[in-house]
Amino acid sequence: MAEQNKTLRLQYYRSAIGRTWRQKLIVKGLGFTKLNQIVERPDNDGIRGMVKKIPHLVRIVDGNAGQ
Repeated sequence: MAEQNKTLRLQYYRSAIGRTWRQKLIVKGLGFTKLNQIVERPDNDGIRGMVKKIPHLVRIVDGNAGQ
């Protein structure tokens, strides 16, 4: 059951201005609306694939830092 609750904390740290429309859609699909925003998403292959497409715009933040 613990595996079902795994999440990724993602930070949007670089702007998508001047990037391709596909990269902008991925940023929007992850739920980002502004820079330096941190969101939690489920840790699954779909989310990992999206992050892998835009590693220059998004970083994975340590999830245990706030606890």
